[in-house]
Amino acid sequence: MKIAVIQLTSVLDYKVNVEKIRGFLTEAKAQGAEAAFLPEVFYSMSDGVTPTPYLVEEGPQGPNEHYNNIKKLATDFNMALIGGSAATLKDGKVVNRAYNFDKHGNDLGHYDKINLFACDLPNKKISEANNYTAGSDYKMVEFNNTKVGLGICFDMRFSELALHYRMNGAKILTFPAAFTVPTGKAHWHTLLRARAIENQCYVVAAAQWGHHNEKMQTYGHSLVVDPWGDIILDLQEGEKVGVVSLDFPKIELIRQSVLMKRE
Repeated sequence: MKIAVIQLTSVLDYKVNVEKIRGFLTEAKAQGAEAAFLPEVFYSMSDGVTPTPYLVEEGPQGPNEHYNNIKKLATDFNMALIGGSAATLKDGKVVNRAYNFDKHGNDLGHYDKINLFACDLPNKKISEANNYTAGSDYKMVEFNNTKVGLGICFDMRFSELALHYRMNGAKILTFPAAFTVPTGKAHWHTLLRARAIENQCYVVAAAQWGHHNEKMQTYGHSLVVDPWGDIILDLQEGEKVGVVSLDFPKIELIRQSVLMKRE
């Protein structure tokens, strides 16, 4: 399977972000990508103090324009969209929801971020609970007969979530992210490689990068890690797209070579 990983510096204005994504999808399509993995809050990046006003909503009258804007990215480019999240209004509360569409625009299912980020660093204090309500359910989606386990950013620190997906047949674990720079430098590569090694899965982590506003700066380094723990894509810094092929027979070879009994 050939996939694209998109790294963005999303801003509050969703129109700016969508236009950039369309450019990267054009590049990905030209390179033969079947699916594009997007970062956390790719649709609209707030300042972390108040939620974005551009909330996706699937109300009683049907999906709003923001939902349809995301769906249209899949149908316009005939390409699946996997894992990227957008702030979403659910029962009067805001959740951080990962959206997934196949190339025809069929909704494959969504995941609401369970583990909300909180940190108290010397120069930065952040608590996502100020803006978001936590989800409660694990979620896998299936694309091209391949199961993908969904997480978002801080979820990567909770190995039980990844193990749940591995034990239920996942071959890909995805963690779209907007990682802070201090925690990114300290833990980003280590955590993602660990999730790949211990579960013998591909890990795909599309990330935000750069200065988004006066309060938000993110680490970048979107990664694809193979089931042996080797990094096969690192987008480093900057806004860009990378395309790589996932070799699923390699998963079975590694799982047969390094037997890890789990009951």
